[in-house]
Amino acid sequence: MPITDDLRKTLSDPTPLYALAGAGDLAVEKLREVPEKAATLAGTDRKVVQERAAARLQEAQARLTEAQAKVTETVNALPSDFKSLQEKAQDLALQSVGRAAELAVKAREVYDELAERGKVVVDRQRKETSDEIVGIAAKAEAKADAFAAEVDQVEAEEKATNETAADAPAKPAAKRTTPRKPTTPKA
Repeated sequence: MPITDDLRKTLSDPTPLYALAGAGDLAVEKLREVPEKAATLAGTDRKVVQERAAARLQEAQARLTEAQAKVTETVNALPSDFKSLQEKAQDLALQSVGRAAELAVKAREVYDELAERGKVVVDRQRKETSDEIVGIAAKAEAKADAFAAEVDQVEAEEKATNETAADAPAKPAAKRTTPRKPTTPKA
């Protein structure tokens, strides 16, 4: 049952949820910066922004031209010897594997950072929720105490009334002040 155990372990691990919560928190943080940046852009002249964009475009085109020249130079400088070409390909493959491993480590670090951030967010939310529940419970307890005090007061008043009624002598029945009408038999 190793598959079942692996599946159970995977499903019980909260780290992916923490990472998701951390990514959401990071996204919210970055989105809060958008209005400020938009205000900065709105405050600048449109012509200035267009000039900056054009300058960046020219710079990117110059870099692209340089890269194309380097590629052409490299292709032209390739040895005609197949063995040295094979060695360069192996070197390039090893460098790519090293780079991939480096990126995997970096990705894991970012994942762990997001998971930590998410754990903080979840813990903070749990604390706020528990604080709210404690506040609600305190209010409910206060109302229950007030209700219990009212019930005790009513019971005490009823007991006092019953005791005074039992202690007082019985009063004679009041006499009628209006005479009774004679009843006539019906035929």
